[in-house]
Amino acid sequence: MPRTDSGSLIPGKLSPIRPVPASILRPEYVGKPGPSQHQGGDKYDSVTISKIRRASKIAAQALEVVLSAAKPGLTTDELDEIGHDFLISQGAYPSTLGYRGFPKSLCSSLNEVICHGIPDDTVLHEGDILNIDISAFIDGVHGDTNGSVVIGSGSESATQLVERTKEAMHRGIRAALPGREVSIIGRAIESYAKRFGYGVVRDFTGHGVGTSFHTGLIIPHYDAPEYNTLIEPGMVFTVEPMLTLGTYDWDLWEDGWTVTTKDKSLSAQFEHTILITEDGPEILTEA
Repeated sequence: MPRTDSGSLIPGKLSPIRPVPASILRPEYVGKPGPSQHQGGDKYDSVTISKIRRASKIAAQALEVVLSAAKPGLTTDELDEIGHDFLISQGAYPSTLGYRGFPKSLCSSLNEVICHGIPDDTVLHEGDILNIDISAFIDGVHGDTNGSVVIGSGSESATQLVERTKEAMHRGIRAALPGREVSIIGRAIESYAKRFGYGVVRDFTGHGVGTSFHTGLIIPHYDAPEYNTLIEPGMVFTVEPMLTLGTYDWDLWEDGWTVTTKDKSLSAQFEHTILITEDGPEILTEA
């Protein structure tokens, strides 16, 4: 079982890359070192928004399927298989699979892992915090979402961290009104998280999403007035705060993906893809 005596996680064994039927359209970056530069900005026309809404719905359903299956004794690789098979059944490609060489169809981040954990033979334990980040690519666009749960029955501190991280995300989303700058999102998130003494991760952010998996737009989750992009109707981006019980400083595993809290404190994350309308934000990644 890939954990140290102290309970800290260590890399596990990966299964072979899961196949995707040839009939399913791949994103342009599959098989390349990285994606092409995004073209066209972060505002979309009604036709493209309809496509993003569909991709986001599939991603949301996939997240629900995977999280509902998570229980003690299962491995994160088994959850990857569940998510992979669901996306394929919908005719969608798992956006993470092959993105900059990522080998799996979702990210599974446990306990001290902030983000980008790679599914492997790590076994879920009672009380773990599990985050699943899963995205769907279909008809040329992406929908991106993630959510956290406590496996079985967990400590009060773990349960509260998960609940409050979800609330922080929603506060950030509600702040995303047309005419404001994107920095208002991080200000809303951090002001709430500070009430509880939580660390607010700074170096991993929300992003533009749509015809590209990551467009280059940065959505901060902390108070960062230097991010002054104006929020406008027609924009699509993610809000995905990562909160910790300790520091926001982090370490990176040798796999080049797995990010853990430097002090190995617990972390949780939630993410929605949102559309900015004239009346405010619309959450697209709801099942």
